[in-house]
Amino acid sequence: MEENLEQSAGTFVTREQNVNPWSVTGEVGEDGNVKPINYNKLVEQFGTKLIDEALLERFERVTGHKPHRFLRRQIVFSHRDLEVILDRFEKQEPFFIYTGRGPSSNIMHIGHIIPFELTKWLSNVFQVPVIIMLTDDEKYLIGQPGRNVNEYEVYARENAKDIIAVGFDPERTFIFSDYGYMGGEFYRNITRIAKRINRGTADACFGFDSSTNIGKVHFAAVQAASSFAGSFPFVFGPDSNQIPCLIPCAIDQDPYFRLTRDVASQLKYAKPALIHARFLDALQGPGSKMSASVESSSILVRDNPKKVLTKINQYAFSGGRETLEEHRAKGGNPDVDVPYQYLRFFLESDEELEQIRQDYKSGKLLTSEIKKKCAEELAKFCTSFQERRAKVTDQILEHFMTPRPLLCRGVQSNTLLTSMQSKTGPSKGQAKDPNSKSQAKKMKKLEAANAKKALKAREKEASFMATAGVAALSVTEDTAVRDDTITSTSSPT
Repeated sequence: MEENLEQSAGTFVTREQNVNPWSVTGEVGEDGNVKPINYNKLVEQFGTKLIDEALLERFERVTGHKPHRFLRRQIVFSHRDLEVILDRFEKQEPFFIYTGRGPSSNIMHIGHIIPFELTKWLSNVFQVPVIIMLTDDEKYLIGQPGRNVNEYEVYARENAKDIIAVGFDPERTFIFSDYGYMGGEFYRNITRIAKRINRGTADACFGFDSSTNIGKVHFAAVQAASSFAGSFPFVFGPDSNQIPCLIPCAIDQDPYFRLTRDVASQLKYAKPALIHARFLDALQGPGSKMSASVESSSILVRDNPKKVLTKINQYAFSGGRETLEEHRAKGGNPDVDVPYQYLRFFLESDEELEQIRQDYKSGKLLTSEIKKKCAEELAKFCTSFQERRAKVTDQILEHFMTPRPLLCRGVQSNTLLTSMQSKTGPSKGQAKDPNSKSQAKKMKKLEAANAKKALKAREKEASFMATAGVAALSVTEDTAVRDDTITSTSSPT
């Protein structure tokens, strides 16, 4: 996107790239143009690891599957503890996949579909349960004034149908909205997490300030809770927080899970593993991000082939030259060309993609031709998606959103822990949940003892006050000790 930011004096305003869970903007150089997102810089900034060839080779060796095109092309480029997930897969130990969607409107664009395409593929490869979170509460909290909760609940259901249309296995997938599911073990984990994140840590991680509403601050604990299997006791059982998850997400969501991993250590829960995807640029070019609310920036999953072609021709940023003669002589730049970048995401054949790249760089392939090829691929994708979406009924949606055991490698997930324990017995030295039942009993005994001590102290104080001419009207103990009510004898009755 050639976004020229000028001062009144005519000089350009430079800007560092800014990537966070709520906005993505590329760096603005001295020439005033927005640069592509520097993903290597994000790896250094966030402290993640690049997915290298050795890890991809191990993935293929362990799973028996050629890595997805997103992995092969470094669209999914970074990770945290992917090796741990591969270890568990080799040992046939359970884990699950978790990802999510913030329903900000009733329609999704093709960029929204990317993490779900990958998540579906990973679930098919690993044959493990998938948990999909719809953060309708977060979108209300950060939404514009005047919007109401019901709007976001409707968006969540419509987005859920779009997600189902990606092709998820109904027996391995649970989809929930925060407004619909909040409570029980999920909320217990939220409070455990929230208690361990102080305001200073949240401010440093997310850039919050005194104007940030407290709901947005607290949401970090809500998003984190889905990382822990015990939040979904119907899947692996209530005492399953030692079972880890793999989170496919865009790199801008990583700050949530850096915090989550720190809290997991404190709670002695399994840390979530992550794999991070690049952004699909807006039609206007590098350094930008698609928005469903700005149709000229995005290809919507409901767009028909004619509309897709029109958008690509009118709005897609080109890496081609100014004139036909110059393009033939010098070739185009596929690294900034939006149609080529979209083909990287959606064209399956590596060989065909490389040929397009070479032909475009040499000038053999023209801008109009690469736009036409891109529009054809996206139209195929959207048409196929719309056919599947038309078959998603309310009954199907209710099935996906009903809490129930899921299949894990062909076995009912809620039987796995019992089966493993019967074979191996209780594991020695296993980390204990500080909020376990035994710990809760100890805490209750301690609280009762402290309550008795407090009551005796209050009775002693009341006796002292009475001898000084002050009557203690009541010292009451229910389950917990209540404050005494002390009234002067000279007070009117």
